[in-house]
Amino acid sequence: MRTAEWHTKHQWQVTADEEAQLLRLIEAVAALDSVRPKDMAQLLRRYPRARGQFSKDQLVLAYRQFCDQGRRSFDPELLRRLQMKPTRTISGVATVTVLTKPFPCPGECIFCPTDVRMPKSYLADEPGAIRAEYHRFDPYDTTASRIRALENIGHSTDKIELLILGGTWSYYPVDYQTWFIQRCLDALNGIDSSSLAEAQSMNETAERRNVGLVIETRPDYVDAAEVRRLRSYGVTKVQLGAQSLDDRILDLNKRGHTVEQTRQAVTLLRAAGFKVQLHWMPNLPGATPESDLIDFKKLWSDPGLRPDELKIYPNALVREAELVQWFDRGEFEPYTDEALIDLIAGCKVNTPRYVRLNRIIRDIPKEHIVAGSTVSNLREVVKRKLTAEGRACQCIRCREVRDETAQVSGQVGLLEYATRGGREVFLSIDTNTDKLAGFLRLSLPTQDAAVSTGIDELRGAAIIREVHVYGPVVEIGREGRSGHAQHLGLGTRLIAEAEQRACEAGYDRLVVISAIGTREYYRKHGFVGGELYMLKESVGRSD
Repeated sequence: MRTAEWHTKHQWQVTADEEAQLLRLIEAVAALDSVRPKDMAQLLRRYPRARGQFSKDQLVLAYRQFCDQGRRSFDPELLRRLQMKPTRTISGVATVTVLTKPFPCPGECIFCPTDVRMPKSYLADEPGAIRAEYHRFDPYDTTASRIRALENIGHSTDKIELLILGGTWSYYPVDYQTWFIQRCLDALNGIDSSSLAEAQSMNETAERRNVGLVIETRPDYVDAAEVRRLRSYGVTKVQLGAQSLDDRILDLNKRGHTVEQTRQAVTLLRAAGFKVQLHWMPNLPGATPESDLIDFKKLWSDPGLRPDELKIYPNALVREAELVQWFDRGEFEPYTDEALIDLIAGCKVNTPRYVRLNRIIRDIPKEHIVAGSTVSNLREVVKRKLTAEGRACQCIRCREVRDETAQVSGQVGLLEYATRGGREVFLSIDTNTDKLAGFLRLSLPTQDAAVSTGIDELRGAAIIREVHVYGPVVEIGREGRSGHAQHLGLGTRLIAEAEQRACEAGYDRLVVISAIGTREYYRKHGFVGGELYMLKESVGRSD
């Protein structure tokens, strides 16, 4: 479906009477000293539509329109009252998840569910899968729909991370990959393009910019050619399914790759500047809670690993997986709730401060789970346990400043660690309460690591792999609240520190693995566009 047709079909129409009622409702919300859920429910009943009540997304959309028309002045606090789920953009970026079409997978993992309606490992009634199937796995429709949904509930969408999920991305035909990303960008741009290159060019200055592009693949499908192709797409982060760091367990579960292949993939991706997120699965056949904790610690002790982010996906025994046959034969037993909670608590307190634990459980509908844990709020349960024991997780997700007023320290924090391909420098700006207001990942690769990528731009260069400043997204042209982390120039401060560190380490050149929509930002900091990266020569020099 073409761009104009999609917007016409999905436009919400409001009558004059409804418009007047919406204005009265919004004014009533604004007049309250504070708003509790029951207050909103009462007001929605007091100011109804002709048939039923206004939905929250209609309420927020109407407020935006009134502000655009000059009938109300924009009040960020009022918008926050009207928002349904403010945490969706609390980390500074709005994430839009898009699933690829059903397609064969090169793996034969016994724990992986198979649903012919879905990409491999996904179930048809998972939230993201439901949306994808509704839109016929069309990347434009899915992306545009999610953008609209976020805007309708009050979230800014001018900074969007595209998260492309759906099996092994690298196994899909290249033509499909190119078309898929092009159509996602078309949805962000609001206009059709004739090629991926054109879509990328338009997005550099678009109203809705792509500030991160993520795909997921297998370690054994990562090589120098794949790395170059991913960079040409604008990919900035790669999720890899490591699952286990024990070759015996990988073989037992028919995973199809080795731990060394995971190390090689991580090393190559990091040398090319990508952010690396691993998936790790406790409770696989052959593992115990004790061996799993040992396995988890290898993620951080092994210089060939040490990912930037991690998703913990405890193995769930789902009826669509081959593993059910093992269970029926008495050859596999899932962990109890207590064992799983103790294990995850142990994992969290052993997570370094440079790592973000994005997830600690997968959102699988409980009706699919044959046996084992069905605790859906595992993160909250584990947090309560740690708090009661006087322990805490130090990962990025647990420390990010979120919606707090940012009172930052005067010094840039420094955490260094060795990797197989060089040295990593994690620069951070912390608040006076030890919350994380912003950070930068700087890679100082060895010459051999840079050469292994086959990318000339990376030779002799230090690499900025990520710059992130936390806080709710603020729209272009709108002022943030006083003291807000994204309005204190923290990104500029971190980049300047990275330049100095790179210079001191002997690098004359600094490159950034910029997303398509952040190229303009880096141009303002003196970087110029190369073939695949943003570049700055003679870093740290004043002449």
